[in-house]
Amino acid sequence: MLALIAGTGVLPDEVVACLPKRPLICALEGFEPDTLTADVIFPLEQLGSFIADLKSRGVTEVCMAGAVRRPAVDPARIDAATMPLVPILQKAIMSGDDGALRAVIEIFEQAGLSVRAAHAIAPDLLPALGCLTEVQPSASDLSDADRAAGILRAMGAADIGQACVVLKGQALAIEGIYGTAWMLQSLTQRPDAGGGVLFKGPKPDQDRRADMPAIGPDTVSGAVAAGLSGIVIEKGGVLVLHRERVIEECNRLGLFLTIRERAV
Repeated sequence: MLALIAGTGVLPDEVVACLPKRPLICALEGFEPDTLTADVIFPLEQLGSFIADLKSRGVTEVCMAGAVRRPAVDPARIDAATMPLVPILQKAIMSGDDGALRAVIEIFEQAGLSVRAAHAIAPDLLPALGCLTEVQPSASDLSDADRAAGILRAMGAADIGQACVVLKGQALAIEGIYGTAWMLQSLTQRPDAGGGVLFKGPKPDQDRRADMPAIGPDTVSGAVAAGLSGIVIEKGGVLVLHRERVIEECNRLGLFLTIRERAV
């Protein structure tokens, strides 16, 4: 039996749509899914009891899908079943995003639950290699994508972010804790004539079972508002949500969307 720990955004809906039957839908308190109705809502301070409840229901697999921010922890709410997990949770809270998710995965696996990736359940969210749009990237765009891939590797090694914007070999913006949308918003008042490539991909050695980067229609809108020429993502490393809408919007607004091989 599968439990889907659903966060915000459209990814949980995409995962449920690919399953033959509805999973047990769970949510971290304060980060309930936008459209799905959660069967179980749990606070982080009672994670141990939540895991025990899953096992009592016959759950053997867990999938984490959707956006969740780090909640504030109230020590007074920590129950007895969660107390042994406190050292791991403390380490997770103090780590970068990838480190925090690895810690959470470790907790589930130590409890005997296997963790499935969203893209393993919904593989069509990972597009094939090539350009998906009518507009094609130029040679300079592809060169900027190469440069961006190198920047992203350096960022990922420091567990910083999963996206950056490059124009003529120069980094215009890099993704930090506030995410891709905020990064693109920061470019809406840029002083130049526009152009540039949004590049997105996973961090080196990132555990993709819980934190696969994604783009969607809002990413396209943000790229247009930022004055960019197009979007390049890494093959097998970035989910495309509402793919048909994304491609339609790119074509309507004159952006390219290219999937490239992972840089070695």
